Amino acid sequence: MSKVQTTNCKATSNLNVSIPDAKGRNIVLYFYPKDATSGCTLEGQDFRDNHQAFVDANCVIYGVSKDSMASHEKFKKNQSFPFELIADEDGTLCEAFGAWQLKSRNGEEKMGIVRSTFIIDANGDILKSWDKVAVGAHVEEVLAAVQSL
Repeated sequence: MSKVQTTNCKATSNLNVSIPDAKGRNIVLYFYPKDATSGCTLEGQDFRDNHQAFVDANCVIYGVSKDSMASHEKFKKNQSFPFELIADEDGTLCEAFGAWQLKSRNGEEKMGIVRSTFIIDANGDILKSWDKVAVGAHVEEVLAAVQSL
């Protein structure tokens, strides 16, 4: 199990969020490639639709991509996300969590965000992680993991 360094990030709703959580909650930190694309929208909607169950399990959700804050605010509003999105425009958080990787698509290689999810406890310990996530039933798997803590 690894530990995260305390990090403060700018998030939607003009908030500064702390990882690990300063209020003692577990964090689900999910990295996604791009606002308003089909897979990223579906994943966000799954987290939205299960949001209350995460809250009931003493857990806060943050979505992270390298999109701008303006893009995040629009995406959050359009999808009625009840959780905040972190704008990691310089990629610091993506790199710290290993989500920024060389990707291959249609024979072309370029750097990009690999869909990844982490559960981080209030002490900064990474309790569970998933990389190269397929959207499908992922949120239900994350919720089951959080509820088992």
